[in-house]
Amino acid sequence: MSVLICFALKEEAAPMRTITAFKTGVTLLIVGIGRRNAETRVREFLATNSPQTVFTCGFAGGLNPGLKLGEVVFEPGSQSEPALPNLERLTAAGAKPVKFFCADRIATTVTEKRRLRDETGADAVEMESAAIHAVCRERRIACITVRVILDQADENLPLDFNALARPDQSLDFGKLMLALAKSPRKIGALLALQKKTSFAAKQMAAVMAPVIFP
Repeated sequence: MSVLICFALKEEAAPMRTITAFKTGVTLLIVGIGRRNAETRVREFLATNSPQTVFTCGFAGGLNPGLKLGEVVFEPGSQSEPALPNLERLTAAGAKPVKFFCADRIATTVTEKRRLRDETGADAVEMESAAIHAVCRERRIACITVRVILDQADENLPLDFNALARPDQSLDFGKLMLALAKSPRKIGALLALQKKTSFAAKQMAAVMAPVIFP
């Protein structure tokens, strides 16, 4: 079976890249942050490739207070998409079924997360999967969202990363350095977040490995 695994960021994909190195049938694709970037990159890939299954993976923000750092969660596509052969494997590997909301911006505060939870009933929030699922539906390719919780429902992110983004939604490091210069106390929180990202990415890879390579 040929598999495409999409990640927004290289940091999300790093542990999985190690696992899939030198193995055939699996492609990792960095699509960038947000729906527009994800749709563009996936369409470009599918123009010359035909995977049987697509996974849209990476970090998610928790909206359900019961979800903790490092928990891997998943949501299959709609009934209009092809049946997925990997759901039982995901559950067996420890992933939990949830409802996602695909947002247009990073949910950075507890207040925003609570609002999204109330308005959508979703358990977790991310920014790319709706676009990837839409492209896969057009091509009748099975698609599933698998994410790992990075920031919990009761946690604020250390910075407003939306304000630090370039027009293409990538991080503007100049803006980041300026923000840290203005608020040096944020440096410790940002370093803590980096440790969390490493842990979360490893947790996702640990769950995905037996799903991709049973």
